[in-house]
Amino acid sequence: MAAVKKWSKSVTQNSHAMDLEAGVFTWKDPARIAKSLAKSANESHNLKGTPFQSAMSMLNFYINRAGKKLPTERKNTLNSAKNYLRKIYHK
Repeated sequence: MAAVKKWSKSVTQNSHAMDLEAGVFTWKDPARIAKSLAKSANESHNLKGTPFQSAMSMLNFYINRAGKKLPTERKNTLNSAKNYLRKIYHK
């Protein structure tokens, strides 16, 4: 039963959709996080949507996976990264 509960960890570690930089979601600079996600999405050849959709989806996936355990400061940083992603992709 434990394997079922850890599906999100497997997705994050084994996803072939995007190759993320190590520790990208732990960085304190939201602009750096957004630039890294955008770079990963732009370089990927296995996307199901646009690079913007994939980068935003990966960011939302991480935020949602952490749930209530995500400290407010961390959540604010990651939400700020969403705004930078929108700027990068002119959305």
